[in-house]
Amino acid sequence: MHLLIVGTGYVGLVSGACFAEMGHHVVCLDIDKEKIRLLQEGVIPIFEPGLEELIRRNQQAGRLHFTCNYQEAVFHSQVCFLAVPTPSTESGACDISYVLSAAREIARHMDGYKLIVAKSTVPVGTCFAIKEAMQDILDARSCPYEFDVVSNPEFLKEGTAVLDCMKPDRIVLGCENDRSSAIMKEIYSSFTLNHDRILLMDTLSAEMTKYAANAMLATRISFMNELAGICEKLGANIHNVRIGIGSDSRIGYHFLYAGAGFGGSCFPKDVHALSSQAKEAGAKSQILDAVAIVNSEQKRVLGKKIKEHFTSFGGLSNKTIAIWGLSFKPDTDDIREAPAFTLIQELLEENAILRLYDPVAMPNAKKQLQKHPNIHFCEDEYDAANNADAIALVTEWKQFRFVNFDKLAKTMRHKALFDGRNQYKPQEIKAKGFHYFGIGIPDPIAQEEALL
Repeated sequence: MHLLIVGTGYVGLVSGACFAEMGHHVVCLDIDKEKIRLLQEGVIPIFEPGLEELIRRNQQAGRLHFTCNYQEAVFHSQVCFLAVPTPSTESGACDISYVLSAAREIARHMDGYKLIVAKSTVPVGTCFAIKEAMQDILDARSCPYEFDVVSNPEFLKEGTAVLDCMKPDRIVLGCENDRSSAIMKEIYSSFTLNHDRILLMDTLSAEMTKYAANAMLATRISFMNELAGICEKLGANIHNVRIGIGSDSRIGYHFLYAGAGFGGSCFPKDVHALSSQAKEAGAKSQILDAVAIVNSEQKRVLGKKIKEHFTSFGGLSNKTIAIWGLSFKPDTDDIREAPAFTLIQELLEENAILRLYDPVAMPNAKKQLQKHPNIHFCEDEYDAANNADAIALVTEWKQFRFVNFDKLAKTMRHKALFDGRNQYKPQEIKAKGFHYFGIGIPDPIAQEEALL
């Protein structure tokens, strides 16, 4: 089938490449001419494991193309996926202007029946708004062409997006008639050979499902982070608590890790967007509001621990802190809403000297952070820790798991480790001569007994 993907961000690029891999003929469209030029030359604008190889293979096979030309792309496509940005407004609501703009552009160039698929994360009711916007354009053109609008939210996780797309655990389709559902089932037939993963529902429920899923996961994280703070006060260990509650089959182990807060382009934005839409509809969103508040506060926990520790050592001014990890999660270069940047700003306000390192997010970090005499970008984790007074682990990249702490101890001035992801065993770190601070691990345990 001939597919058009409007938007070449994470969702658009990954979806387009995976559809092409399954044999569809795909055109990815973006209004950013420079971005399209680079993609045509094989330059991928994002870091995502496996994506570059997938794109290159399907470009060479002639199944994947990139363009800025709406007229040609729409003419040759049967199905048009909308995978454009849906940023937050100042109020926290979801801005669907890019979605509607793309839909109108398709309507200006369509010459027959088209199926429009909303892949972007959009507020409940957006598919109806798309339909209305397109119909207005067609009426102005005096064109009787029919079209359908389907909601097909994505559930891709950055870092495993290709695998998530190729082997989805579910495919949510919000369709209003048999014609559109039949086409969507055909598109996804090769993704569901082992067993049927398609969940067919109305468009409003499909749109809500995406928000509900992200809000639930964000809630689990904020709950564990809040619980970690309580554990520290009461002397319990959040690591043991996680194992205790995760063994309950009704709860499970996923998304129960306490840490420095969640970031990225989805969870923070979607929690705010759903809360905003609820308020507009006159519904309460007390849990959603609490999730956002807890997460905002959690991003400051690591900075607070660092400040409190160095109070006994003359404060943070001119102290050197190595920050390991800048992306919001491992296996991505995405720094949007990343907790590391909250920490960086807090430490700069204390006149600390920062030595930053991330395996892939350094270029993006350099673009976002203004030049500052106290910020130094480093070659690796050891370079970052050289002559440092402390290390703050913010992103749990795999290469940070088994670093040589004996080597680090020889190059550091004041040996303190602030483990923002509870990645290390406290007693082992303490045995190396370090002060250890985790999340949800009370000081007496971390410094003296260190369970597990």
